[in-house]
Amino acid sequence: MPNTVLVVDDQSSVRQLLQDYLSEQGFRVVTAVDGQSAIYTARHEQPDVILLDIMMPKMDGYQFLRQYRQERQTPVIVITAREEETDAVLGLDLGADDYVVKPFRMRELLARIRAVLRRHENAPERFELLRAGDIVLDERAHTVTVKGAPVSLTPIEYALLEVFMRSPGRVYSRTEMVDQLVNSHFTGLDSTLNVHIRNLRLKIEPDPAKPQYVETVFGVGYRFNREP
Repeated sequence: MPNTVLVVDDQSSVRQLLQDYLSEQGFRVVTAVDGQSAIYTARHEQPDVILLDIMMPKMDGYQFLRQYRQERQTPVIVITAREEETDAVLGLDLGADDYVVKPFRMRELLARIRAVLRRHENAPERFELLRAGDIVLDERAHTVTVKGAPVSLTPIEYALLEVFMRSPGRVYSRTEMVDQLVNSHFTGLDSTLNVHIRNLRLKIEPDPAKPQYVETVFGVGYRFNREP
């Protein structure tokens, strides 16, 4: 299966140029016109590498990196039209893996894409021990404990809790939560999600009727509280 490249650039000529060239090199290419649409596209297409322009409307490359790095560690190569070193440095500080400056040589860009893909594929798998109050989620063991006692969660409940604990304080709309659960084979509707949230609360909350961890943000969605 070919690697998927997400090209994020507000210039249609650049998107088309990269799409044509990279397709010829055997990549599957998807595109987005700004950071906002790139977030949606990345969640659904799950690219192997992202080529990211910096100066874009609605959500620029820096804003995209800040948000996307809370969700995934997909390799990102920043593409900037500016030749100032500070632009590239800021992109790297925000989690980019490499950068190129417009105008760039296609062969150089191709070499950089292949290099970050090799580094990512050879990197050891990352597991974390996530903690919040009395809750501990062990990604390596795929277990959850509350006050030291093991808690049995369904795959969807576990995936929900993992998403929440990875981004405490962030407010997720119901649609965003459904997007986050794509890898867990969740195919339900918003109403079904509400049932999974309720069941998760029954298992991890001291008082499910007054949830301290999984908070409802009325009119928006849900937020996870690390320190109830």
